[in-house]
Amino acid sequence: MSDYLAREDAPLRSEDWERLDKLVVESASKRLVGRRFISITGPLGAGATVVHKPVMGGISDSEITIKKYDNINISMIYKDFRLHWRDIESSRKYGMPLELGPAAVASAFCALKEDEMIFNGNQEYGYEGILKADGCSSVSGQDWKVAGNAFQNVLSATEKLMSEGFYAPYAMVVSPSVYAIMHRNYDGGRILEIEMVRELATDGVFQSPVLKGDDALVIATGQENMDLVVGQDLITAYLGPDGMDHPFRVFETVVLRIKRAASICTFVLG
Repeated sequence: MSDYLAREDAPLRSEDWERLDKLVVESASKRLVGRRFISITGPLGAGATVVHKPVMGGISDSEITIKKYDNINISMIYKDFRLHWRDIESSRKYGMPLELGPAAVASAFCALKEDEMIFNGNQEYGYEGILKADGCSSVSGQDWKVAGNAFQNVLSATEKLMSEGFYAPYAMVVSPSVYAIMHRNYDGGRILEIEMVRELATDGVFQSPVLKGDDALVIATGQENMDLVVGQDLITAYLGPDGMDHPFRVFETVVLRIKRAASICTFVLG
């Protein structure tokens, strides 16, 4: 394990680290949404700080080529947690599993921050998110609350993407409120509207708490359209003793590369 993680200095046994690593990955995996349909590039290593972002031409060009490369920074997402010395000593003395709940909470926090960066961007670092990507497509949507409109909206989005050369498969991401609305009978029948939507968005229909209100989008998935560059995937480092307690850091280094923004279709309601 790399020296920058300082794991050999931590008062944890190998079995404790094994449980901790498994818990951190499981806690994040249950909550990450972007990674369910966005291609992953990497991991490149924790020392990778900058990556090229290719900007590609469209099908209307005489030939498809990379027009230019932009340099973007790979950001670090992290959350610290603390284990008390008494818990560690109790685990060693009585053979009880060490309580690692704080690590799971820190991991869940990082997962939410990753999706926040993916969908909403980060103005401080100059990252554009999927919802606010310059050059993305849009269609006029209809009120999500009216039965049948969700399916018609997604149909319009996929038709627009296909007409512009962004072919299936598609994925859809919506706010929790829109996701709940789609769980209703379609056209008076027994099938739910979300099942009809899934026939169009075959790479999945997902909800994320980082989307609000009527936020929803359809994406032509594929590494040629966007990818998530991972430097260091989610891992835990020891920060050294603080008094008698022991702080740790769950962290990752990632950045979203949107190569063809027009592969994203949002909805303009009202």
